[in-house]
Amino acid sequence: MKIALSTTISKTENAQIAPAWERKLGRRLPLFGHRNWIVVADAAYPVQSNPGIETIVTGADHLDTVSRVYGQIAASSHVRSNIYLDHELDYVGESDAPGVNAYRQQLQLTFADTPAQKLPHEQIIARLDQCAQLFRVLILKTDLTIPYTSVFFELDCGYWSPEAEARLRKAMQK
Repeated sequence: MKIALSTTISKTENAQIAPAWERKLGRRLPLFGHRNWIVVADAAYPVQSNPGIETIVTGADHLDTVSRVYGQIAASSHVRSNIYLDHELDYVGESDAPGVNAYRQQLQLTFADTPAQKLPHEQIIARLDQCAQLFRVLILKTDLTIPYTSVFFELDCGYWSPEAEARLRKAMQK
């Protein structure tokens, strides 16, 4: 006789099973809002000196971390994300960074329904640092050793669209 085991996991059990970095993200995300950032960074990403930037070494797989962060943001009703990738990633060659082609393909699948903006790395870092003067940034450092693979999630309001904001600003000018 076979006995069916329940695979349902309660939120409490899931919170106990989740890695420490994911539990911390789960505690931060309800506090975060538009103008906060979450970064999934490669292994060589430097710790930044700005006190508004918190860095956590996850020890986790990069693409798994990206998927989990993306999923948690998508499940939040109060925020959505603008996704930024390093423009340099398009030019990193497989001979210089084995695995980069597979990484790019997987990343494209992960963000199939959400366009990612590509900007030069230094430009993204400058924006991140500027935002961290007033708003918190959470960096989740992974074990990936391919350059220019960091994924930057700039949080925005989940229940107020840019179009609604434009209509509001236009109405205020009248």
